[in-house]
Amino acid sequence: MRTMMASMQTALFVFLHWVLQCAVCRDVTLPTGPLFRVAGYPMSLPCSVSGYEGSRTQDFEWFLYRDDAAGRQMGVVSTRDQGFPYAPFQARVRNGEVRVERDSGDKVRLMIQRLRPEDQGTYECYTPSTDSTYQGNYSTKVTVKVIPDTLQITYYRSLSRQSMPEGAELTLTCSASIQSEQLTHLSITFGKRGGDEGTGSEAGGEVSTDRDIISIDKFLGVIPGGFYKKRYDDGEITLEKRNGEGGMGVFVMKMRVLQLDDTGLYFCEASQWILDPDRSWQKIVQRTLDIGNFIVQQLAESLSVTSSPSGEVTLQVGSPLLLTCEVLGLPSEVNSGLLVQWMKRGSVNSDVVRVGGVEVEVARMSPDGVVSWGDDLSRASGGSMEKVAEGRYSLKLFSARPADSGMYQCVVSAYAGRSNPGVSTPATLTQRSEGVTVNLKTKDVLVSAVAQLPRGPLLKRGSTITLICNATVTTTGPAQAQVQWLRWPIPEPVIKKAPDVSAPDAPVVVTPTLIATLMYNGVSNVYVNGSEISIDRLSAVSYRLRVHMATLDDQGIYACHAEAWGQDPHGGWYNTRARTESNAVTVYLYARAADLLLIPLVIGLSSALFVGIVIIATVTCCFMKRLSRQRAQK
Repeated sequence: MRTMMASMQTALFVFLHWVLQCAVCRDVTLPTGPLFRVAGYPMSLPCSVSGYEGSRTQDFEWFLYRDDAAGRQMGVVSTRDQGFPYAPFQARVRNGEVRVERDSGDKVRLMIQRLRPEDQGTYECYTPSTDSTYQGNYSTKVTVKVIPDTLQITYYRSLSRQSMPEGAELTLTCSASIQSEQLTHLSITFGKRGGDEGTGSEAGGEVSTDRDIISIDKFLGVIPGGFYKKRYDDGEITLEKRNGEGGMGVFVMKMRVLQLDDTGLYFCEASQWILDPDRSWQKIVQRTLDIGNFIVQQLAESLSVTSSPSGEVTLQVGSPLLLTCEVLGLPSEVNSGLLVQWMKRGSVNSDVVRVGGVEVEVARMSPDGVVSWGDDLSRASGGSMEKVAEGRYSLKLFSARPADSGMYQCVVSAYAGRSNPGVSTPATLTQRSEGVTVNLKTKDVLVSAVAQLPRGPLLKRGSTITLICNATVTTTGPAQAQVQWLRWPIPEPVIKKAPDVSAPDAPVVVTPTLIATLMYNGVSNVYVNGSEISIDRLSAVSYRLRVHMATLDDQGIYACHAEAWGQDPHGGWYNTRARTESNAVTVYLYARAADLLLIPLVIGLSSALFVGIVIIATVTCCFMKRLSRQRAQK
């Protein structure tokens, strides 16, 4: 029994010693075969060695056992012996078609640039020993099958330096097929080279970097190129596969909205993929076919915007104003949305327009035909904007006002290829027409205003302040005055001081307080909250302001401002911009009788209180002195 146990222990010890030794044994590895590769295309066979002793840079030798050579060994290439290749490989090794590329000291690749049918067979990777003892495996083999190239690729039509307008749609069609006994997959990529009209090789320069537009990968997934991802997400670039004749796959790419940087040379690339025994996908064939060049014509080269009438227009107030905008040069084959705006800049001084100031929008028509009005919303009922024909837009103001004077421009934003762009979509191009200067002749208008404080008892706190403004408008036709009442504070009296040699103080500008307004249409507006105020019209030219239960805050310097409003032939009222300011009237509030009686009462009470305090203090003082003397005599 003891002998058996001893034998088992010895065997276990020998086994563990062998395992530990093999843990550091040399091991050479190649991919699992068989590997199928295509004639005429490159082959890369990686080989690595581990568990070795000696130098970190190991040598490698490659052998081939051809299927038709009855198992005879043929030297292919070596990292240490230039005379190693056999005759069939000597010329190919010298010109670099067959070579060894080193990834690291113990990892290399056998590279065959163009496989030949006779390269089929079993490849052996051998590593000469650098170990102190000979143990492990020093070589390994893999079988390579060379299959014919059956990948076919064609395109539907050549672009042949074609030119297309910005925003147009481009459709490219490419067909591809594979006839193979092995299970392989096909991928298709549409791409572009550069932005020049020709290739770099044709021009004698460098070839531009290829840029993938969109692909169908080996798993039939659609993948956009990084540069084109947003356009793909927006639905502007698509790729679909259709079934063609004879088992051909037809691949159709559409670019719905061409942009300027889409100019260039387009190509279609087909790749054949195979799944190796180690479950990795390998590209075994790739073929690229140039479809041709085309140039994207810039929209700015053809688009123009004009407005009519041109130059300068002078109208009477109340006359209709008609402006027309025409958009020319839009490509007929491109469905482009247009945003049309009428902008106005300028101010009026009498009958002369002074161009300048802030530009405001009068009206706009969006690409979907919706009209909206700018800052002056009242124009929505006093005007219209219409699309009268393809590319022609009109703006009409039924009754022009003096405020409508200024320089008008038609501003057109074109969205090439997008008939209904989103709110955040940038315009392809924005152009302006020449300016049209509109002058409005107003009638001769004279306005005068006189403010007065009617005679009466002195104004005191609690009284009603009454102010009259006589405003007259002299013109032809119906007119009304619009009256405003303003108040300034009474300036403080100036106290004379010694001359000051320092710089004088800057004058203080006092802003008046707007008290109330009687509009031209009879509507009154009161703007102060602390007082009871009313404003009314006594006659055709007389306007009255009353401040009830006046307080000290209501005293000040009052004036009225009068503004003339005229009526156009259509019954609409407009501001003639004729205005004037009246004279100033000072309103001062005196003290009431009750306030005057209160003063002596307060003074009398104060005097009596003071006399009483003095008497009490005197009597108390004398009594205390007499009391102290009596205590001293005792």
